[in-house]
Amino acid sequence: MDEEGKVTIDYYTDVLCIWAYFGQVKVDELKAEFGDRIELRHRFIPLFGCCEQRIGQGWEEGGFQGYSRFVLELAENFPHVEVHPEIWRRNAPASSLPAHLVLKAVQRLEEASALPAGASSFEELAWRLRLAFFRDLENVADQAVLRRHLEEARIPVAAVEAEIASGRAYAAMAEDMEAQRRWNVEGSPTFLMNEGRQRLYGNVGYRAIAANVQELLERRLDIPSWC
Repeated sequence: MDEEGKVTIDYYTDVLCIWAYFGQVKVDELKAEFGDRIELRHRFIPLFGCCEQRIGQGWEEGGFQGYSRFVLELAENFPHVEVHPEIWRRNAPASSLPAHLVLKAVQRLEEASALPAGASSFEELAWRLRLAFFRDLENVADQAVLRRHLEEARIPVAAVEAEIASGRAYAAMAEDMEAQRRWNVEGSPTFLMNEGRQRLYGNVGYRAIAANVQELLERRLDIPSWC
């Protein structure tokens, strides 16, 4: 808990992670229920840094074709979102890193209050890119696709490119990856709270997430538990 009494939540995802796509509804509900009593810090980790290695070679049951079947079967259990029937079969991104880099640049601009009036927020852009991939089958590793989404979101492309060209967006992305190593974050999505003492990883129910947040809000003394 920070000095203002807020619960800080580090939220680790990969933009190409199907579980994070399914789980966005839980993040939205968390923000709606707790509002300004929580601070949600989005961090990106490179689970799909090399899709050929992770899926093409790493998915033992048929590479991209097999992984596509797996994702589509999962999606049948999550009717609140759409998944394209050709997911991972066509327009598969080579890496999640280009999208992460652009998102970190936009996140930095937002934190510096440097986004113009009318521009989409960082979180809105992140969701837009997830929809673009999972629902619309767009290759979100392609620079032209990323640029188009920035323009449609009214986010100044030149400012984003300046954050990248300066190295600042790379540094922010590296900071996320270092935090992943430091806290031994295994995968996406992961909620990390209470200086790493409380973590919720994977397809965790909303009530469990909310209960952890509520417990931290009700705690009068922010000290480590001894048992």
